[in-house]
Amino acid sequence: MSVLVLVLSVGAACCLGFGFVLQQNAAQRAPLGDFLSLRLLIDLVRVPRWLGGIALMVAGMVLGAIALGQGEISLVEPLLATNLLFALALSRHQTKQPLGRQGWAGLLLLAGGVTTFIVAGEPRGGTALTDPLRHWLIIGVMIGLALLLTTYAKRSRLSSGPVLLALAAGLLYGVQDALTRVSGQRFSEGGLAELFTGWQPYAVLALGVTGLVLVQSAFETAPLRMSLPALTAAQPLAGIICGVGFLGDRLRTDTGALAWEAAGLAAIVAGIVLLGLHPAMPKGVAPRERLPSLQTQ
Repeated sequence: MSVLVLVLSVGAACCLGFGFVLQQNAAQRAPLGDFLSLRLLIDLVRVPRWLGGIALMVAGMVLGAIALGQGEISLVEPLLATNLLFALALSRHQTKQPLGRQGWAGLLLLAGGVTTFIVAGEPRGGTALTDPLRHWLIIGVMIGLALLLTTYAKRSRLSSGPVLLALAAGLLYGVQDALTRVSGQRFSEGGLAELFTGWQPYAVLALGVTGLVLVQSAFETAPLRMSLPALTAAQPLAGIICGVGFLGDRLRTDTGALAWEAAGLAAIVAGIVLLGLHPAMPKGVAPRERLPSLQTQ
């Protein structure tokens, strides 16, 4: 594993984790009438804390994109999942909650799961598949699942809605990471002309904006502990599926390796859930504390 890819991926995870906490701090005060609407972004853009969180998230996405250009998505995605460790660190600073057994267990499971998956799978690059049917089938399934989850989330806005929205956003971000890697390869091969004649960079932008609305709507309607674990778990799983499915990433497939890879992924998800449900994660605020909508000013 390249030290550069490791540093870039962990740096991206740090920026993303801090950014998510700052975004949720602001989004939880937004008017509920903006749920799943672009008006939500219009309201939040006036909040300095949210803008700081977005700046950190953009920095994380840039570092992640560079890491994806240097390494396999099956390697980078598990490392990006460690953003929850940094989110918990900032949340602990805000809430003064001790880490406790739950926090340490989640930390060990997440770190151990990432290490196990990478060591067992030995992710390595390969030749991207040129079959457009396979591309569109995998991407279509991911986007279709995200659409289905969003539809159900609209019906259960304040119960399971935030979890479903975070899952949907995670799926979209996983696809976005895969297409970011493709865009980087096109740029390397032919510069800006080659990049912008393809559909991938435009899809990256559309997925990013859509995912942002979903994430902020999830942050708006529930504590961070309900949404961030689902987001953090879904994104690497979707990215790995895209990487192996059509980007040519290769993992070891002997019986022992597959068993350890599955165990690593299970530990990652378990660690994410434990850390996400930690009492240090920010809670929501009462409705009376929410910001007035621009529509009522």
